[in-house]
Amino acid sequence: MTPALIAVAAVLIIIVLLLAASVRVAREYERGVIFRLGRLHSPPKGPGLFLLIPVIDKMVRVDLRTVTLNIPPQEVITKDNVPVRVNAVAYFRIIDPERAIVQVENYMVATSQISQTTLRSVLGQHVLDELLSERDKINAILQEIIDEATSPWGIKVSIVEVKDVEIPTGMQRAMARQAEAERERRAKVIAAEGEFQAAERLKDAADVLTENPISLQLRYLQTMLEISSERSSTLILPLPIDLLSPFVKGKTGAG
Repeated sequence: MTPALIAVAAVLIIIVLLLAASVRVAREYERGVIFRLGRLHSPPKGPGLFLLIPVIDKMVRVDLRTVTLNIPPQEVITKDNVPVRVNAVAYFRIIDPERAIVQVENYMVATSQISQTTLRSVLGQHVLDELLSERDKINAILQEIIDEATSPWGIKVSIVEVKDVEIPTGMQRAMARQAEAERERRAKVIAAEGEFQAAERLKDAADVLTENPISLQLRYLQTMLEISSERSSTLILPLPIDLLSPFVKGKTGAG
């Protein structure tokens, strides 16, 4: 092989290597942030095929898909001085790849840290009952604060959810006793309300029977019929004097 052919082959190899080094492919959910000689080169590349200038251009890939960030458990003291252990999850995505690379060193670490500090700060401003019963309200507050803090980094926080709230064992027993006492109180209130309504109805029935003595007699006879239907060898029937007064008056008038 002549020196000329060797030189041509070497040039071709160099050209192929340069093309291979310059060709980049970004997926649909990726963008390439380009730095040309250290300066940011806008706009970001992708998706699809694009070329870089070897040695001069450097590319950083940025994923635009929604990221699930688990916020580690945090020790929090609520507004009513109850120590709890809380963890959460945040969902965010990058809406500005350039700012996500240029404005912050590591957007994942930065978002995680701001989420942890915000979680401790916000939950410390609420009492335990609010933390347990008003979860949606607290989630909305967390999402708004974290989204505002990460917005300069080109990040959009869409959802923040408090997952687990661990309460000390002693507090759990106290809450169980409180719940049991509350159930007993409600049961007693309901029973007292039932007794009151029954007394009101009995009072109304007594008023009706007082105004109509014949109704009292009919009620007495009905009671006798119900008692006689039961299986018993001995039957004792109380006989009110008022029930005999019509017969006594009738006999006196006949005499």
